[in-house]
Amino acid sequence: MVRFLAVLLVFALPHVGFARCDGTDLIADMPEAEHAALVQRASSQAFAEGLLWRAVRGDTELTFFGTYHFPHEKTQAHLEAVRPYIKAADRVYLEVSNSDSAKMEREMAADPSLMFIMEGPTLPDLLGDEDWALFAAEMRARGIAPFFAAKFKPTWAAMMLGIGPCEARSGALEGKGIDMLVGDYAAEIGNPSRSLEDYRALMTMMDSFPMQDQLDMIRMFFAWSGSPDDMAYTLRQTYLQEKVALIWAFSRKMTLDLGGDTAMQDFALFEQKMLTDRNLSWVERLLEQAQDQKVFAAVGAAHLPGEVGVLRLLEDEGFTITRLPLRP
Repeated sequence: MVRFLAVLLVFALPHVGFARCDGTDLIADMPEAEHAALVQRASSQAFAEGLLWRAVRGDTELTFFGTYHFPHEKTQAHLEAVRPYIKAADRVYLEVSNSDSAKMEREMAADPSLMFIMEGPTLPDLLGDEDWALFAAEMRARGIAPFFAAKFKPTWAAMMLGIGPCEARSGALEGKGIDMLVGDYAAEIGNPSRSLEDYRALMTMMDSFPMQDQLDMIRMFFAWSGSPDDMAYTLRQTYLQEKVALIWAFSRKMTLDLGGDTAMQDFALFEQKMLTDRNLSWVERLLEQAQDQKVFAAVGAAHLPGEVGVLRLLEDEGFTITRLPLRP
């Protein structure tokens, strides 16, 4: 697994963060021919651009908003744009509802094994002296004490690396992203958000990866000469341009370029677990629970495009898909 999969953990998993850091747009900085090929690949994907969509079949109406889990300069504008759809909905769904998010936080406090290695070798042992020293330095740059980070599960450690030092110093695990704000508004109008998945399964999802692959997610971070702050900036700016498929295409390219002999398999496994399996499960749940109802669902934007994206899966079930303008 390569460092870019760790960055994608931040993009694909629901969490909160704070994103007010500048940087260089790595996509815009690509050589012209590479850039053109990347854009072509992204544009060939189903529903490649757009954050707000409607899927209709008979009396069932599903409105989707693709989120970026960090707060950003357009968070409030996006919230204003989707308020009418939330207000009109019979049901409001998030990946993990606000109430389940609160339960998850309490459960993590009560059961540290969800996030930390509780017995056996910890990261200094698993990584070895040289890689541990590099990791410890990266944690210090993010304001995280190495003695605390030493017990992170490898996938959580990789997630911390996926948050740029600037974001981390600015409060990357604080504040509310739009997912939480959608849930707050839904609760405020008396229609509390519901979960599309079990947060317990989400918390342990990455544990199923082989330990060596989990450790490689950390080690390969150090093989990349780029800036994690630039990566975060690139993801955010591309999202704000609503070029969702371009984010995934870029991440795939970087993974294949730098990930070694197993990069293709690694990315495919990550994509299967983080996107495809979850998309299939969500669509199944919505079809079971939302028949003949109006639904608003806010999910990570990466889940919308592609042949196994939520929108294509619904189209295959007979839904008509329409992109909606995103304006307050």
